[in-house]
Amino acid sequence: MTNYELMFIINPTLEEEKKNAVVEKVTEIITNGGGEVSKTDVWGMRKLAYPIEKKEEGYYVVLEFQAAPELPKELNRRLRISDDVMRHLVINKDAK
Repeated sequence: MTNYELMFIINPTLEEEKKNAVVEKVTEIITNGGGEVSKTDVWGMRKLAYPIEKKEEGYYVVLEFQAAPELPKELNRRLRISDDVMRHLVINKDAK
C-alpha cells in the first residue's frame, strides 16, 4: 500500500448536505477500491488564487489515504467527470 494525499475543491454553490455527500462519495470510492482513508481534513470555504468557472471561492477538502497504485488513476477519472468537483490533485507521499 502506498500513501497518498488528495486535495479537491468542491463547487461552493452546493448546499452543505451535497458538499458532505461529495466527501462521502470520494471516501467510498477509495474504500471500495481497496484503500483506507486515514485522515479527512475539511478546510471549508477559501478564496481561489484565480477564478474557476467564474467562481472566486471554493470548498476545500484534503484526504490522506493508503491504496494500491492503480486506485489514483480510477480516482482521477471519477473526479474529472464529476460536476461537483472543480479541481483535484492526488500526490504520492512516498515518492521522494
